[in-house]
Amino acid sequence: MLKTLRDKHMLSPLFLTISIVFMESIFKGVTGTGTWLPDLLYILFFSFFHSCLIFIASSFGSKKANHIARVFLLFAISCIFIVNFFVFRQFKVLYDTRTIFNGASGVASQFTGLVMDMVLTQDGLLHIALFLAPPIAWLTLGNKFDDFEKPESSSRLLTLLTALTVAFKNIVLISQNEVYRNAFFNQYNFTSSVNDFGLLGTLPMDSLLASKTSTFTYNDSQEEYLPVEKPSPKAPIEYNKMDIDFASLDKSDSIANALDEYVQTLPATRKNEMTGIFKGKNLILITAEAFSGYIIDKEKTPALYRLANKGMQFTNYYQPSSAGTTGGEYEILFGMMPTNGGSSVPNMTGRYNCFTMGWQLDSLGYTGWAFHANTASFYDRIHTHNSLGYSNGFMGYGTGMEEYVTWQWPQSDVEMFEGTIPLYIEEEPFNIYYMTVSGHNDYSFYGNVMSEKHREETEDLDYSEKVRAYYAANYELEEALQVLLDALEEADIIDDTVIVLSADHFPYGLDYDGNLGNLPYLSELYGFNVSTALERDQNRLIIWSGSLEKEDPIVIDEPVSSIDILPTLSNLFGVEFDSRLLPGRDVFSNASPLVFNLTYDWISDKGTYLAASDTFTPKDTKTIVPEGYVEKTKEKVANKIAYCKGFNNTDYFAHLFLDEKSEEQE
Repeated sequence: MLKTLRDKHMLSPLFLTISIVFMESIFKGVTGTGTWLPDLLYILFFSFFHSCLIFIASSFGSKKANHIARVFLLFAISCIFIVNFFVFRQFKVLYDTRTIFNGASGVASQFTGLVMDMVLTQDGLLHIALFLAPPIAWLTLGNKFDDFEKPESSSRLLTLLTALTVAFKNIVLISQNEVYRNAFFNQYNFTSSVNDFGLLGTLPMDSLLASKTSTFTYNDSQEEYLPVEKPSPKAPIEYNKMDIDFASLDKSDSIANALDEYVQTLPATRKNEMTGIFKGKNLILITAEAFSGYIIDKEKTPALYRLANKGMQFTNYYQPSSAGTTGGEYEILFGMMPTNGGSSVPNMTGRYNCFTMGWQLDSLGYTGWAFHANTASFYDRIHTHNSLGYSNGFMGYGTGMEEYVTWQWPQSDVEMFEGTIPLYIEEEPFNIYYMTVSGHNDYSFYGNVMSEKHREETEDLDYSEKVRAYYAANYELEEALQVLLDALEEADIIDDTVIVLSADHFPYGLDYDGNLGNLPYLSELYGFNVSTALERDQNRLIIWSGSLEKEDPIVIDEPVSSIDILPTLSNLFGVEFDSRLLPGRDVFSNASPLVFNLTYDWISDKGTYLAASDTFTPKDTKTIVPEGYVEKTKEKVANKIAYCKGFNNTDYFAHLFLDEKSEEQE
């Protein structure tokens, strides 16, 4: 029987399928997300499809050539799994290919030691061996189940038709399940797709869907905003809305046209009592590497405590993690979700980024700088961060920062602040952006310079050594903030300066081999078992000014996320912007709170929705959830993600505001 199947070239696709399903199963076990059924069935069918393609691609030469080609293709697939395995081990998030390639050169040049530390562990070597087992088996035992003969053209055609039929039937099967249908079609995202359909089944789809034109349901026009007091006759209603003549815009860009139609359905948010309270003040915007609000302590971190509690208190804040540091920066700087992963920020290079705080304030005559203590070329910041609108551009290590910062790992936030503050402190009004680095992993007292430096400060903490090393690394940020506050006090401009701080992502470096539900060190830091992405991404936002300390703290306990920072700051600084063009909300406006991530999970003032299980949990037993609310909010989130995707795929603001794109942009 086996000989007959082999002679008919049927065993090769069968054993190739077994090989791929083996690797997919190992990978799914590592990521620990999704269910095994019916996921494994979808993975099986897609694996058969790819196996048939491998068989066809390696069937045009001699027996020896076909054998080598088949083993080589399997080896290449094994390498794909190995790379993605270590990416997940490091970041605890599945990264699409664009994100991996975007940071690959920097990782190779700067984090070789960390990579080797992961590889040269028992767990790392074991999984490398497991992923390499299929190509090794084909190399040594392939002749047992494959003759590697060159098949007739009709046999190759039949194999191709069979593969296409199986793939089509698999898609039909997927379309009959609402949850999986959403993940595959209108709510596609890389993470959910890998969980449901496998890594190899997702990669071609991700490539095809990356540039797909956005589609919308236009249900957002029916949104009911939060109730507000009626304005008096002497105080007419004003909106954060710009006069845009959509009818006169260029119609040649289909993506921009789709965005135009969507934006026109949206209501603008009202100006409010907080509009312009920071008008004319200095701004220092900080993205803090791997920062967590759970380290804030009145005694241990007095500067952070002051900033977090004596200004605005954001008690229900989320920093969605989807593309590492560059994804977090994109959310904070552009007010958008990074739908193109690690390519999201590079895609904005040279565009008309007129709504970034760099652009908005520098257009008003502010002195602007963007700073980072790590290598200037990492994540291509030497280009991307010179497109943020800051008048003096970007300074990193290699473009000026080396004058102030010692080359070590990680670099010192204190040195960066001490060196750069004199560049702008006397140049009011100033508009500054910092991307910190001292809080970066690996968290150890034997190799992390910042953890070693602040080891003594953690000796009385009742935590594991790993978590204490994380605390120690973040004490450098604490000291840097104290340096900043002291400088502002000395210059007598502390009441005229606004400090804003958010993390780029959760501290993924705490756990090596964990996943959601199994993150012991992160759970130790948080004080509870972290089992969902929304729980993982809980954090603390700081918006503070010395002028606020004279008043009672302003408490914002509604759900707030990183993409709300830009519209909120735009309103607080009283700059002209259009609230319809940003998917986040001014938290002081009448827009209903809504936090979401790229896997279509969301949390609102009424409850939490998890897309993978299609379940909604009300906030509490007293919360009244209107009929149709969940479905309507799901559509609203899908619209916002579609908008973010379309925005990143075209120079949308140039389309809206420029007759001809400026040639003066850097």
